[in-house]
Amino acid sequence: MDRVALRGLKARGHHGVFPKEREEGQTFIVDLALGLDTRAAAADDDLAKTVHYGIVAEEVVAVVEGDPVDLIETLAERIAGTCLKHEGVLEVEVCVHKPDAPITVPFDDVTVTITRSRV
Repeated sequence: MDRVALRGLKARGHHGVFPKEREEGQTFIVDLALGLDTRAAAADDDLAKTVHYGIVAEEVVAVVEGDPVDLIETLAERIAGTCLKHEGVLEVEVCVHKPDAPITVPFDDVTVTITRSRV
């Protein structure tokens, strides 16, 4: 299976279990790897036969900026569902980064990574 990857999509969301997270919001970063067969698109040099990653990026940002959820696991699931709506996308790996998570010790990042498929 071929992969089309988007790395470092940034959007401000109001996700989290704490009131401050919901009120103030924070930056979330999303990495995607879309699994699909790109042979027909490559053979015909035809965008219509692959996934338009610009549209996917806009949709993912809209999910992050949209209705708040408590868990980044839920956010990742919503993003995966959005990606799988695109014809030809058979699988998606979603990694949601929450670099400003409310943790009381020094850290670099918190991530949740999921893989979902049409099967």
